[in-house]
Amino acid sequence: MSEFEPRIIAFCCHYCALAAADVAGKMGFQIPTNVRIIRVICTGKVEVLHLLKALEAGADGVVVISCKFGECYFKEGNFRAKKRVERAQSLIQEAGLEPERLMFDFVPGPGAKKFVDILNGITKKVRSLGPNPSVHQVMTIE
Repeated sequence: MSEFEPRIIAFCCHYCALAAADVAGKMGFQIPTNVRIIRVICTGKVEVLHLLKALEAGADGVVVISCKFGECYFKEGNFRAKKRVERAQSLIQEAGLEPERLMFDFVPGPGAKKFVDILNGITKKVRSLGPNPSVHQVMTIE
């Protein structure tokens, strides 16, 4: 039996996180193959519903990677994103899921190593949690 490989969705800021991803590729860093990157113009545009829908659709973990605080191209988008991740963590905990399945972090544009470390970190964490039980449960209607 092979080791569980979690499905991770990464909502990434166009200005910093994707720049870091580009630098990571040019430097030869390996981005985990289990991660699907979704480019957003600003992480402040990621709503709680997007985070919950990603889990509902089959992701085992979700991470939002923004600009550093004080360096957001749109001024306060990363502050909004952090609050929304915290709200979504609270909601999934109330539903019986581990809040660690959702993460928020930031990376400067040239921060290639940190970007890859964030993705490896959530992969490792979610691997230890196991598959998303809400996706793998069979629901019956009586």
